[in-house]
Amino acid sequence: MLLSSQTVLLTGSTGSIGQSIARELAREGARVVLQYRSDAARAEALAEELGNGAFALHADLSDPAAPSALFQVALDRAGRIDALVNNAGILTPSSIDDPLEDWHRVWREDLQVNLMAAADLCRAAIRHFRESGGGKIINMASRAAQGGYRAEAMSYGATKAALVNLTQSIARGFGRDGVTAVGIAPGWVKTEMSDAYIRDHGEAAALSGIPIGRMADPMEIAELVGFVLRPGQVSLSGAVLDVNGASQMR
Repeated sequence: MLLSSQTVLLTGSTGSIGQSIARELAREGARVVLQYRSDAARAEALAEELGNGAFALHADLSDPAAPSALFQVALDRAGRIDALVNNAGILTPSSIDDPLEDWHRVWREDLQVNLMAAADLCRAAIRHFRESGGGKIINMASRAAQGGYRAEAMSYGATKAALVNLTQSIARGFGRDGVTAVGIAPGWVKTEMSDAYIRDHGEAAALSGIPIGRMADPMEIAELVGFVLRPGQVSLSGAVLDVNGASQMR
């Protein structure tokens, strides 16, 4: 119960990775605030399952006003936030042959959800942490953040690369205020998104570049999140932790 007495705000809580993170944090004793966009029933059921004062909050992170409002509502209700896990993200396929209006729409949506929402939540968290004696931020990046990415998902790769830079800038700029920031960069994880890719392209296409021959399990990501949030893990600040089965190394 290394996270007992800690309150963690988790975005993207109803997806495969989000649910695993929530359960792992609760298992470690944390009180989890669950952000969801559309699946209220799943979020409320998860909060009830977790117990320990967990509760769910609706916020559509594609709305520029929503992230800051979400943090304030979570803080008002919880009284204190000790850690923020920016797990929400989207990948919207696009093509350079799309009409310019469609191209711009995809980039705007990916930038808002994957980067600006995380940045606004980080801003709100840092301001709170400076007053409360410190806190931790985990930003869920991606293997796509390094070395370029698929032509049909350039907006996703670009936003995740920016998220890594944001994480390290926070670690460098606010460490003296007791704020730590760590990025986690998964490769393929066994989720609904990966299942959809396999249906369209086949399992071999997804696994061909992974030396260990399998995707990560969501619990691997969840356990790492719990580890990073442990009180003793302070010097990890600024790190970006790759979880990709040796499919991409640096």
